[in-house]
Amino acid sequence: MTEAASAANPLLAPWPHDLGAPPFDRVRADQFLPAFEATLAENRAEIDAISADPAEPDFENVVAALERSGARLARVRRLFWALSSAQADDGIRAIEGEVSTMLARHGSAVSHDQALFARVASVWRKRDQLGPEQKRLTEESYKGFVRGGAALPAEARAELAGIDERLAALATAFGQNLLAASSEWEMILDAADLAGLPDSLRESAGAQAARKGHEGRFLFTLDRSDFEPFLAFSERRDLRERVWRAVTSRCDGGAHDNNGLIAETVRLRARSARLLGYPTYAHYQLDDAMAGTPEAAQALLMRVWAPARLQAIEEGKALQALIRAEGGAFELQPWDWRFYAERIRRERHRLDANAVRDRLALEKVREAAFDTAGRLYGLRFRPREDLPVYHADVRAWEVTDPAGRPVGLLYTDYYARAEKHGGAWMGSLRVQEKMDGAVLPIVYAVANFARAPEPSASRLSLDEARTLFHEFGHALHALLSDVTYPSLAGTSVARDFVEFPSKFMEHWMVAPERLRSFGMEEELIAAIGRLGVADRGFETVEFVAAALLDLALHREEEVADVAGFERRLLETIDMPPAILPRYRLPQFGHVFDGGYASSYYAYLWSELLDEDAFAAFVERGDLFDRELAARFRREILAPGNSRDPLASFVAFRGRPPSEGPLLTARGLA
Repeated sequence: MTEAASAANPLLAPWPHDLGAPPFDRVRADQFLPAFEATLAENRAEIDAISADPAEPDFENVVAALERSGARLARVRRLFWALSSAQADDGIRAIEGEVSTMLARHGSAVSHDQALFARVASVWRKRDQLGPEQKRLTEESYKGFVRGGAALPAEARAELAGIDERLAALATAFGQNLLAASSEWEMILDAADLAGLPDSLRESAGAQAARKGHEGRFLFTLDRSDFEPFLAFSERRDLRERVWRAVTSRCDGGAHDNNGLIAETVRLRARSARLLGYPTYAHYQLDDAMAGTPEAAQALLMRVWAPARLQAIEEGKALQALIRAEGGAFELQPWDWRFYAERIRRERHRLDANAVRDRLALEKVREAAFDTAGRLYGLRFRPREDLPVYHADVRAWEVTDPAGRPVGLLYTDYYARAEKHGGAWMGSLRVQEKMDGAVLPIVYAVANFARAPEPSASRLSLDEARTLFHEFGHALHALLSDVTYPSLAGTSVARDFVEFPSKFMEHWMVAPERLRSFGMEEELIAAIGRLGVADRGFETVEFVAAALLDLALHREEEVADVAGFERRLLETIDMPPAILPRYRLPQFGHVFDGGYASSYYAYLWSELLDEDAFAAFVERGDLFDRELAARFRREILAPGNSRDPLASFVAFRGRPPSEGPLLTARGLA
């Protein structure tokens, strides 16, 4: 690329806005491939210079030099993946596969550079002479090279590089299939079909229909903010079944079938693990996690599974009894569970989900999250409407400390739309570091909530409000990072630790003091408290079943019949027939397109940590205790991956984590 062309591409120029905000208003899909070509070549030259340096290897000229390299590539890469997940227009989707291949090929070339690995290994052998953070970075760098195949013979390295490249392409294809299958399905109804549905869902469905040219009708999609409340409230059993079957059959056959991709992915992951000396891919993945082994992860899952399954069976009996009492002559089915569970919540626990939703305006929940961060950590969030965004739904916020000093930049993007992948997530456009001066983080939090005709009228369910707090917890982890080196910053931690700060934040959403701030009556707050552990059997069973599927699948060398494997595993664990895993394998984006392969269990492991940590605030008797909050920030959020995660937990709690609070919180003690 010529200098003139480079200067004309905003992806290659310094980000010009205040706080280093990206020039979203100037970014086009056709700029990415030239930007990747230029920055990949630039990074390759940086790597070659480090590898060929004639000086004796030391921390500064090897490990620190690697940290400084690839800054422009990282910037382009993070921006591309942010847009491909949240604003995947035709231009972005058309090049996703090519970008994945380019990055995988480059990553393998760096990981397998023998001269570079020799220099990293030389520094690693002298790591005990380094300071704590330098030692940690050196160990993580060396481990990354080994896990990437640098220590393998040349033939094995070449095979591994080919596998990595193919796996990147498979992950992209899986995600694109899931997005397409979810986006293409629609159900258009008339007013007569809406019995039982809350007003907020009717309004959002009416607005969706109007945007598609179906004025006066109601459109429902496979966004979770559509199908979850539909299954919970619709009195039309035939329509509930129709929605449920659409949700659970996505990518299981048809034009967007993912089963072949899964089979090839499992085979290639297993082969890569064997090349690296691990018996299975699950062993490879968890060797770098808090759990350490798939056996340890499964042991926790099974300790929770046994009582949760029994509880779910009792919950199912109560639902069946309600069906019989109302004259129903049918057996409880998966599309009935949420509907009758909601009835029991209203009648037995006196929890009216519609009343809860009416009080949870999206903007009020977002303000509550900001207020919680202010009371715990002294943060303030100022809207920056002058900064460009990638979609009109997105808002930018400058985050400051109590003295008014900038901490970072946060983008929030909460409404569902066709260009978005499903679910909710947080990501970084720039990570905190201070190698050569302070660099402030730029992060984004994304969800898929239903938009009302007027945004101010958008309402959330209690679970959706917790999701907003959850992703905000990830964002705080990135914003409050305080490390020297970017590779150790914020959320760059083990999978079964990264969900800890995010799940921890959820507690403040359902605290009585917080619920009162939404104008909830004491009776409704008490009902939410009573619900606490009620119906947790169903929720726990659907989660644990998905986590066990993930772990079992990645201990196999090959799975030709994906549906058969899923069916046999569920039979083995004696899955209650009216419950399905939270994700069936063809829709399991976390595992096949999201970095959670063999690690979906991490949510439960992190919950173990978060429940124990939150218990410290309960014991103190003040959920906004500033001393405890300061300690959590200092020992959990700020260190990132600059030390072992268990050491961080012990530094906060004064001891290793206990399972007791987790089992109590889920009603399984």
